Amino acid sequence: MVRIRKMADDDVDAVAEIRITGWRTAYRGLVPDAYLDAMDPAADAAAHRARRATAEYPMVELVAESPADGVVGWACLGPCRDDDVPAPAGELYALYVRPALVGTGVGRALCAGALEGARERGDARLGLWVLRENARARRFYARAGFAADGAERVDVVEGEPVVEVRYVRGV
Repeated sequence: MVRIRKMADDDVDAVAEIRITGWRTAYRGLVPDAYLDAMDPAADAAAHRARRATAEYPMVELVAESPADGVVGWACLGPCRDDDVPAPAGELYALYVRPALVGTGVGRALCAGALEGARERGDARLGLWVLRENARARRFYARAGFAADGAERVDVVEGEPVVEVRYVRGV
């Protein structure tokens, strides 16, 4: 059983580790290995602390915590960055679970918490971007009620194009 709660400053190191191991597990073969291998949990934690310290940090950050394992997942949402999604809208920027716990319900609990956070923010819908080739994540979000809306964008990672698709759902 996990508990979803607001992220605290003391959670930053655990979140950095979860985010980076999540990237390395989910995106291996989808983005260049050099990018994944260069990710550094200490640098990620330092950058996260700096972002959280700004007065203009509009994110809602949640962690999933288990009595046995401590922080096992993280979700982050905030204002939608896409002008073509009708307001009021939020965006789920990230949702990661310790790789060993994928499929155990932690992600579903975090997603439910993110939807509640979007409702509390006053959002009518929540969007997110997911790698087009990440079939597992796309199935997860579809099961959570999100649907691809036809929007795509291309990011460049280590010189390689990576296509993302947008999913949206009402909250």
